[in-house]
Amino acid sequence: MTERAPHRNQWLMLAGFLGVVAVVAVVGGLAATSAREAYARLEQPPWAPPAALFGPVWTVLYVTIAVAGWLYWRTDGETRGFAAYGIGLLFNLLWTPLFFESGAARVALADILLLDVVVVVTIILFGRRSKAAAALLVPYLGWILYATTLNAAIVVLN
Repeated sequence: MTERAPHRNQWLMLAGFLGVVAVVAVVGGLAATSAREAYARLEQPPWAPPAALFGPVWTVLYVTIAVAGWLYWRTDGETRGFAAYGIGLLFNLLWTPLFFESGAARVALADILLLDVVVVVTIILFGRRSKAAAALLVPYLGWILYATTLNAAIVVLN
């Protein structure tokens, strides 16, 4: 489906999407105050990335997640697309405190597996109305699939 005429308040909505996603990022960041040290203490597979890589990667991904939501909104997106998007943000928000603060790597693995499924569903639903919105979520899916594999390896090694 093509994008419809822009809403009058489209830039305010973009700021809203950026704000909601920023809250997810900040809450996750606050929950991960000791993440770098905790990550360094874990037995990791040889292909694990350095801790310093996570911040820049997530910054870019969070911006693309917000813009994807906004582009979908501009198409008068369906409620179920927004529901999947919101559920995905919730699973994203929960992973960091589960993994780092609670030390519940197995529960975090279940959370990220659910996140993988929800992001696939979101891409499918967004793609029905906005190919650009769906495409912006593909790098996110790639990163969380990698993170899922890393989470699983850490569970096995620790």
